[in-house]
Amino acid sequence: MNKHRFDGRVAVVTGGGRGIGRAHALLLANRGASVVVNDLGGSMEGVGTDAEPASAAAAEIVAAGGVAIADNSDIATVAGAEALVDAAVEQFGRLDIVINNAGIVRWAGFPEADADNLERHLAVHVAGSFNTTRAAWTHMVEQGYGRVVMTTSTGMFGLPNNLSYATAKAAVIGLTRSLTTAGAAHGIKVNLIAPAAVTRMAGGGARSAEMSAEMAPELVAPMVAFLAHEACPVSGEIYAAGAGRFARIFIASTVGYVHLERQATIEDVARNWATINDESGYYLPADLTAWSAAFTAHLRSG
Repeated sequence: MNKHRFDGRVAVVTGGGRGIGRAHALLLANRGASVVVNDLGGSMEGVGTDAEPASAAAAEIVAAGGVAIADNSDIATVAGAEALVDAAVEQFGRLDIVINNAGIVRWAGFPEADADNLERHLAVHVAGSFNTTRAAWTHMVEQGYGRVVMTTSTGMFGLPNNLSYATAKAAVIGLTRSLTTAGAAHGIKVNLIAPAAVTRMAGGGARSAEMSAEMAPELVAPMVAFLAHEACPVSGEIYAAGAGRFARIFIASTVGYVHLERQATIEDVARNWATINDESGYYLPADLTAWSAAFTAHLRSG
């Protein structure tokens, strides 16, 4: 018998009609969750709408004996996100899990990536995650429980032609870290997934076709499902999943170099560059307050 089940839980999965989002929705439903499959149905560039992807995924869940409804709200808008959450609560009476998976990609490097390119990425990845989580937040606070999984990307590490995408995906990390502090007192945990899978957004080509089985979206879903489960022990963390590997990605700080004798000069920085960059003693701050306390600890030690 499967130990990690979601019986009685209600989940919303944005971008759940295809690819990675569909895999999340199917796994949660297979383990007993009632799922709202949200998908606007546009192209990977965020153009157009199509009700079919969400409807097809929801129908697949129902055909397999699960419980699901489809939703085509545009979560990049406040009204759309609120409509999505309202649909979940009206249909199932509660909302326990939000999987913010919806996204777009418009490949462009700098300076070809213009303000419109950036704005469109931010609207879906950042505003969409913000809007949906905000709409769900009150329900989670009232019930004293919630799980939110944001979608970031290893694309944030940088590629020549993914400037806006990487910017948006990095911004979601800051959103998550702040929500972690807000949700702690209410039983709400918020974490991030950085998927590694071959999908339409990952680009095409022969190599992608060859790797499609080895990097199927279904290989990402177990990590997301665990982060969405009541047994999840962490909040504010980033995990990579795909191709059979599961790993943690984290933001850390070196101990650095402390200069107290007189006002530091540029030359002091240059002379101590190796110490400033020494990773042997890095630490992982839980939040901004923890980082600030560690960074200024030398001021109180005397």
